[in-house]
Amino acid sequence: MVRVTFVNAEGARIETTGEAGQRLLEVGQNAGLPLEGTCEGQMACSTCHVIVAPDWFDRLKPAVEDEEDMLDLAAGVTRTSRLACQIALTAELDGLEVRVPEEAHDMQRG
Repeated sequence: MVRVTFVNAEGARIETTGEAGQRLLEVGQNAGLPLEGTCEGQMACSTCHVIVAPDWFDRLKPAVEDEEDMLDLAAGVTRTSRLACQIALTAELDGLEVRVPEEAHDMQRG
């Protein structure tokens, strides 16, 4: 199991786990976070935008150009922003911490 800590817009820490190979988007959705993932991980939206803790950002595989283009459309983007659908959990990411931006809202949840 890979441990992941999400920090929501109110600053609450939600600690959860996922399996190696699982996408961060699915882990966050399973934990009840407002990560919509409208395009179901096809990099056609930015509704799963997360901000990776700086000490974890460089441990991720670099974003491809299509992901960078989608991040240009996301609200509240920072230097360590990524799309959760593009982060696959690995044993090396055990303890990963990401923040869900204030602008995140899952339209499917209301």
